Amino acid sequence: MNHTDTIAPRPLGAPTWMDLSCHDLESAQSFYGDLFGWTFEDAGPETHHYQRASVDGRPVAGLMLAMDADGTPLPADEAPSAWTVYLATDDVERTSAAIADAGGSLVFGPVDVPDVGRMAFVADAVGTPFGIWQAAPFAGFDTAGGAGAPVWFECMSGDALVAEQFYRDALGWQIAVMRGSSGSGFWYATNGEGQAATAGLCDASAFLPAGAPGFWRLYLEVEDTDATVARVVELGGRVLDGPQDSPFGYLATVADPEGASFQVIQSSRRSA
Repeated sequence: MNHTDTIAPRPLGAPTWMDLSCHDLESAQSFYGDLFGWTFEDAGPETHHYQRASVDGRPVAGLMLAMDADGTPLPADEAPSAWTVYLATDDVERTSAAIADAGGSLVFGPVDVPDVGRMAFVADAVGTPFGIWQAAPFAGFDTAGGAGAPVWFECMSGDALVAEQFYRDALGWQIAVMRGSSGSGFWYATNGEGQAATAGLCDASAFLPAGAPGFWRLYLEVEDTDATVARVVELGGRVLDGPQDSPFGYLATVADPEGASFQVIQSSRRSA
């Protein structure tokens, strides 16, 4: 049995996959393979050589060339390298309609990914881009955790109140505001209480440029944040913020050599 057959589809609105749109697949494979121990499976020329990454045999992410809907490669100034987070649905068409009804927009799709699933690129009511994914049968990354695997996702929004209502209406989020955040000048909520939460929503208006929609960001587990950050720099990437302690782990924000940013976190090291 293929390991991916044992991964159950996620509930509506839960993060289920992530992939990198880049301009040099070989370089990206080298960077992430060295940094996280990822291995890659080429999905073939019909997918423009989409690369599915795994760690210890568990699917974690995808890598693909930046291109338009016709498969024409796009230059970096038109399509900067970036990570996309996909939220789960059991019906792409129905969720696309709900997204539009809630003030969001359909950017591309829906389209079939033969023998794997069905997807669309969308934007929330603030304009923050993300993907939606319907398993058919591929359900996405393995959430068992471990070094090199994704462990958290959050929408950094330019208008958290609008985004909160959008994710409630379009994707069924049960918004739980983090205790103490409402009056602290830092508003943060999750899509469920406690262990039921799989993603966060952050009011990022204080540090985003005026009118900017925001972005989704992802966290990857590491065994040693300091060592990982040092290796990022050795491999041609950059440190954007940190490392720093948090109640959830010792983390840093970094970027790969093409500028795509992500977070690394050592969950075993948590501040009180």
